[in-house]
Amino acid sequence: MSQSNGKKSLSALIPLAALVVLGIILFVYLKNVNNNLVIQEERVKTAWSQVENQYQRRLDLIPNLVRAVQAYAGHERETLQAVIEARARATRASLNADDLNPTALQAFQAAQDGLGGALARLLVTLERYPDLKASEQFSTLQVQLEGTENRIAVERMRFNESARDYNTALRAFPANIVASLFGFAQYPYFKAAAGADRAPQVDFSQ
Repeated sequence: MSQSNGKKSLSALIPLAALVVLGIILFVYLKNVNNNLVIQEERVKTAWSQVENQYQRRLDLIPNLVRAVQAYAGHERETLQAVIEARARATRASLNADDLNPTALQAFQAAQDGLGGALARLLVTLERYPDLKASEQFSTLQVQLEGTENRIAVERMRFNESARDYNTALRAFPANIVASLFGFAQYPYFKAAAGADRAPQVDFSQ
């Protein structure tokens, strides 16, 4: 009789054991999916930090540019003031990776594009000043600005690629279920304005 009861008890434990095993498998799977999304998200944040670094580099170069221009073409006050004001707006438009959303990114981009436009207009205006173009300091700034604008375009592209990979992983089933459970959200893409992905023409050798 006791042997029969033992078999019944063992039979009753089998479904429980199966549920425990399934629970462990499900936990491990969800953990892996979650960890993969975390890794992808960190890649997006890293890419965004590189975008910010290049924008900051441009911000840091502009005061030197303004001083160089003032030494040779100080009467271009209106154009210089437009650059100074656009730089101030771009400086205020900082954006943390955790706060990235379509509206915030659009505002950030508008401020940065505004600075890029003002800077490009200034550089075109300075074509009229051969003494400035011959300045070693200005020539160095020319190279640095051109390189920075190119790096901005590259980092924008890399950010978009990272955001695309993350968003794709986020939308795939069953990762989308995990994402909704743990609060993952899609990242917006950087949408460059017409011509914003090209460096301003800063070649003054002509």
